Amino acid sequence: MSALYGTYARSELAFERGEGMRLYDQHGRSYLDFHSGIAVNALGHGDAHLVSALKSAADKVWHTSNVFTIPEQERLGQRLVDATFADSVFFTNSGAEALECAIKTARHYFWAKGETDRYEIIAFTGSFHGRTMGTIAAGGNPSYLEGFGPPMAGFKHTAPGDLKAVEALITPQTCAILIETVQGEGGVTAMTPEFMQGLRALCDEHGMLLILDEVQCGYGRTGRFFAFEWSGITPDIVAVAKAIGGGFPLGACLAKGDVAASMVPGTHGSTYGGNPLASAVGNAVLDRILAPGFIDHVNQMGQKLAWHLQQLAQKYPDYVVESRGKGLLAGIKITPPVRDFVARLRDDHQMLAIGAGDNVLRLLPPLIVSEADIEEAMDKLGAAFAAIEAETASVPAVG
Repeated sequence: MSALYGTYARSELAFERGEGMRLYDQHGRSYLDFHSGIAVNALGHGDAHLVSALKSAADKVWHTSNVFTIPEQERLGQRLVDATFADSVFFTNSGAEALECAIKTARHYFWAKGETDRYEIIAFTGSFHGRTMGTIAAGGNPSYLEGFGPPMAGFKHTAPGDLKAVEALITPQTCAILIETVQGEGGVTAMTPEFMQGLRALCDEHGMLLILDEVQCGYGRTGRFFAFEWSGITPDIVAVAKAIGGGFPLGACLAKGDVAASMVPGTHGSTYGGNPLASAVGNAVLDRILAPGFIDHVNQMGQKLAWHLQQLAQKYPDYVVESRGKGLLAGIKITPPVRDFVARLRDDHQMLAIGAGDNVLRLLPPLIVSEADIEEAMDKLGAAFAAIEAETASVPAVG
């Protein structure tokens, strides 16, 4: 009987070490990792540069809190500003905290301008923004809201893709639109450039802010540093996490300078956010992500993965309904129950993947993935579908 909360349907599988694209369990068995700790291990396992950075930082100062200057945090913040649209950064421990900061920043921006009634945010069905009380209200998923009392006020929801439906929700109280550029948990749905451009235009027309959740799809995963770059737009606030720490707990809220200006001492805080260890690792991750050719490699591998998934769908049309996603945030809608299929891949074919909404199998390999790794993954997926096909054929017909 575990002493832990029963909030996870955990596999009994435990890993002892990792190397590149591979994880090794307690019995020494090797698993091909197309899970990446849910898009966290962007550089795979045991990356020498990250390990060195963490060991070096561990010999210095682990924690001081944000009442003191943290040089590595200052450096990471400036590098993110130099590489992105943003002028200001707030560091957190997780994606949910980055989204909480984004929501608070947007609301406080209007409060500071004297528009105290402008606090409503338009968000979208199929979204996942985290597990805090604020972010489950922003996501609007009834199954995540159930049992926790009335949801936090100030969020309206509509299905993504319909600009007229979004416009119909705008009132004098609306301060922002919040959207995942590519939905992950909800079913691996990539927003079209036209829809993203339309949201930007609506925000400009009505004096609202555009908040993007790039916790899962950002930091190179789609073949650009941020997924919104494919649409040619500029947001006002972006929340990131997961890949930013390469496995070390780290997140960030990035914002334009005028938007973040009202967030003065006392408006927000985090004891651990961006502490010396996290910031040292964050800088090491950024070294690799911004290295010449790295994101180009991700883009190439994303295209190859998409092509291979199309071939898989043609070979197994009874099992693969649709390919989704962008870059190395890929998904296939399948007919077998996705939870069972994930377990089959793991137990019978030593491949790690993860399910998503709408019975979608989510594929999130480390960004260091090679075409040989992709081909191996396709072989394992094909073997899993072939096994289901053989099992189905062996079942006697009823009647």
